[in-house]
Amino acid sequence: MSLFLDVVPVSEAIEVVQGIARAPLCEYVALEYALYRALAKDVSADIDIPGFDRSTVDGYAVTAADTTGASEAIPAMLGCLGKVGMGSTDPGAISPGRCRYVPTGGALPRGADAVAMIEHAEVIGDDVLVHRSVAPGENVVFRGEDFRAGQVVLEGGRILSPRDIGVAAAVGAARVSVVIPPVIGIISTGNELVPAAETPGPGEVRDANSYLVGAFVAERGCRPVHFGIIRDERDALGSAVSSALDRCDAVLVSGGSSKDERDNTAAVIADLGEVLVHGIAIAPGKPTIIGTAREKPVIGLPGHPASTFVVLVAIVDYLLAAMRETTVSRRTLRARLTQNVPSTRGREDYIRVRVGDGEATPVFGKSGLLNTLVQSEGLVRIPASSEGLEVGEEVEVILW
Repeated sequence: MSLFLDVVPVSEAIEVVQGIARAPLCEYVALEYALYRALAKDVSADIDIPGFDRSTVDGYAVTAADTTGASEAIPAMLGCLGKVGMGSTDPGAISPGRCRYVPTGGALPRGADAVAMIEHAEVIGDDVLVHRSVAPGENVVFRGEDFRAGQVVLEGGRILSPRDIGVAAAVGAARVSVVIPPVIGIISTGNELVPAAETPGPGEVRDANSYLVGAFVAERGCRPVHFGIIRDERDALGSAVSSALDRCDAVLVSGGSSKDERDNTAAVIADLGEVLVHGIAIAPGKPTIIGTAREKPVIGLPGHPASTFVVLVAIVDYLLAAMRETTVSRRTLRARLTQNVPSTRGREDYIRVRVGDGEATPVFGKSGLLNTLVQSEGLVRIPASSEGLEVGEEVEVILW
């Protein structure tokens, strides 16, 4: 096996990981347990929402034509027929020249087509003086105006937010079909690695990637399973990857992806399955590996945490989204660069930046440094067709 396959563009790497993502399994859960789960099937309204014409304000249900020309100087005088109670199944009716008081959310009486706000009305005995005209439909939500029965309210693939949970409840979806969170195995490899709780000796470093990758996976709605630190030995790594494949839907291996002959990730993937990509035109993160084993995705990530995080955002995010049958969601903002940023044509560069006051300031650092992760708020992508960006240029910042 060659040390490096042909380096592929980022767009091709994304297509590859999306193509190897396994279709997820689904389950029905009670709505209260569905927060931040990926919706597997559309949710449709079971009835018209609202199920009746209702007022959006406290005021008086009127026939709009009765208020034409009403003003502070010449108000419209209407006879009041009483109040509409909240939850009333029979809000009554009004006729021309008459009105009824209706609270916010109350049902509109038959014959009414608008509501005059209480702030613009004055009660005198059994009459109401309306000091401002209203148009038909003003301050009213009509039956089915929000959602019609059978209308799709939430589409499959949507990550259910608190707002979505409330809407689902309103349309009668007490149980929803959601994707079972994919289980992602996480392995760190390297003779130099020690657990986070240990003090590194000479030539050693703490294993940061396990925690970094695990948190990223969990944030994307998947379930990380850690398989610990594995030494740079082909048999040991092969055994760990095989064990992870037994329990997981995909495996992420950090370290061991470079072209050094001592690195074994590509060889292990080839032993167990197939290496599809070894080398991506991205900086940082060029030696990333994409492969499959037992028809499951196996990704070899760089060893440096900063490089690993860039690859997680630029590539792995798309794998995890495809495994949940949803889409990658980005928080972005526009800002202007505070200095020139050179780049090499033919590769995508991802530059860490600080943002503030509408400006994006590059955070440069030597390869392997961690401080750029905490000193930055996001990434700026430089396309492969570009030789860099100029000071003052407006860019899109992908926020962490």
